[in-house]
Parts: sequence; structure tokens; C-alpha cells
Amino acid sequence: MVMKMSQKHKYAYILLTDTGTWFSRIIRFFTRQELNHASIALDSELKQVYSFGRKRADNPFRGGFVKENIRGSLFGNANCEIYRCRLSESEYQKMKTVIKRFERRAPFFRYNLTGLIGVLLNRPIQPSCAYFCSQFVATVFERAGRPLVQKCPALTKPVDLTNSEQVELYYRGSLHFYLRSPHLHLPDLHHPKSQDRIFQDADVQEMPDPYMFPTAI
Repeated sequence: MVMKMSQKHKYAYILLTDTGTWFSRIIRFFTRQELNHASIALDSELKQVYSFGRKRADNPFRGGFVKENIRGSLFGNANCEIYRCRLSESEYQKMKTVIKRFERRAPFFRYNLTGLIGVLLNRPIQPSCAYFCSQFVATVFERAGRPLVQKCPALTKPVDLTNSEQVELYYRGSLHFYLRSPHLHLPDLHHPKSQDRIFQDADVQEMPDPYMFPTAI
């Protein structure tokens, strides 16, 4: 008898951050949320993170599609939450294709600042080739066939992404700490309570330096 192999699953990761910049403080004033910048990655180590935001750390007025340097000074003291969504292999490949298309056309994209006003007014404003961060993340999921929210991307706030039933909280705490030891946060996928696991940086204050041990994936 031929046994069918179970389909492998991969994950997309949604990173929410608070960089503490004046622009993020303005957005926080209106949203009343602590974390107001959304990005997407396709690996748990966050080696490649994509979003819409400032193209240069020292220039908040020049924005568009960015491959973010979350190990740079802009995110040096950032707090974060990381959520993940399980994907089929087909959905994962579609998502990679969608992001690559954005990347190839990066020079033509700009930040959708007027779209943020539309969110406040609950009226979608979608200029050509312009996105804000959570609009971009919602669009990537939608075009990959896994929409996370029941609203158009141009009205999607970061908190809407995290409230989706299709994602689970993977980590909450210091982004700097997570980047030092991302493999400490891998849950046991076969454990019945793995879906409820929340890993916080305070949970490992007494643990030895992770670099003393080989990493297992």
C-alpha cells in the first residue's frame, strides 16, 4: 500500500515594532496602540524583512518599499511582537513571488501617507504604486491566496493583522534579544499546547548564552 506523504508547511512571520521615532509617536497618538509598524519575513531568523517605510534611517520623508535592516540603529531599542501564519508549500511560493515582484519594482513605489488619513476616516485611499506598512503586509497575504482580514488592505491597521484567527503570537519582547537567539523561540509543533505558547524575553533571564550550544532547527 502506498502511503501519502503529508504536505509540508512553512511559515510567514509578521513583525510589529515600535522604533520610538517621532513619526511612530504620531501614529500611536491616533491608533492608541504600542506597536504601529508592520513588516513581513519568510524565515524565523528574520534575515530578510520587507515593508513600506523610510528608505534611509536619517530621512523620514523619503519612503517606499524597503528591505529593512532590523539590525541597524533605527531598530536598536525596538520592542516587538512576532506572529506567524502557517502556509502550504504552494502558498509560501506564491508569497515569495509576490514579494519579489515588489522588490523588482521598488524604485516605482512610494509610501502611502494619504492612505493613513483614509484609515482614520474609514475611507480607503489607494494612490497608484503607494502603500503603508500594514497595507503592504495585508496585500502580500491576499495575493498569495491567504487573506488575513475581512477588509480591504487600504484600511488594514497593524493590530488587524495580529487579531486574525490565522496567526499565532510567536514572541513578544526586545527585538535585539530575539535576533541574538531566534532558535530559542521554536515551539514544539507536536505539543498539544504549542498553539498557545508565548515566548517572552523575561522567560530566559537565567538561561546560559545560546551561542554556547549548537543550534538545532
